[in-house]
Amino acid sequence: MSGQGVVPGPDGLLRCPWGLEAETMADYRVYHDTEWGRPVHGDDALYERICLEAFQSGLSWLTILRRREGFRAAFADFSIAKVAEFTEADEQRLIADPGIIRNRAKIAATISNARAAAALAPGELDELIWSHAPAPDGRPVPRTATDVAAITAESTALSRDLKKRGFRFVGPTTAYALMQACGLVNDHLADCHSRDAV
Repeated sequence: MSGQGVVPGPDGLLRCPWGLEAETMADYRVYHDTEWGRPVHGDDALYERICLEAFQSGLSWLTILRRREGFRAAFADFSIAKVAEFTEADEQRLIADPGIIRNRAKIAATISNARAAAALAPGELDELIWSHAPAPDGRPVPRTATDVAAITAESTALSRDLKKRGFRFVGPTTAYALMQACGLVNDHLADCHSRDAV
């Protein structure tokens, strides 16, 4: 993200700068306006976000957004119970699937993470993740993109807790991206039109 503050879109609404990329990246704007920062609950829904954030590591988020339906088809709509039962044959099928990012380590981690999630009680993954949400009034409201952290004490603790339970590809930066995406923190900039909606 650049160090700038909000920018006006073609519709006149002010947005975080990353949410208003070139017109060819309208996917970002839709994601920014309707999903990013809004609270996500449910074990399967949060498992999906963990997996997508892991696949995004080292890549553009736009790449993940544009393949999201491919990921959902490949990973049984991110049903923890179903993916936990994937076999080595499934892993080979996924490595050949052009609808996803064919990274062997990330595919293996996604299956392994489903097994780690399946070992938890129903609702426990949701409870674990949300237990790391900081008090909303305890954080300064970011005014520019440079005010937004990449790692926090909470994301470091979340990463540690997930790893302790067997999750992979969940470092502190990935954990913070998860927290931002799933509404544990509100990192929409102060003047962004989505901030209050979140």
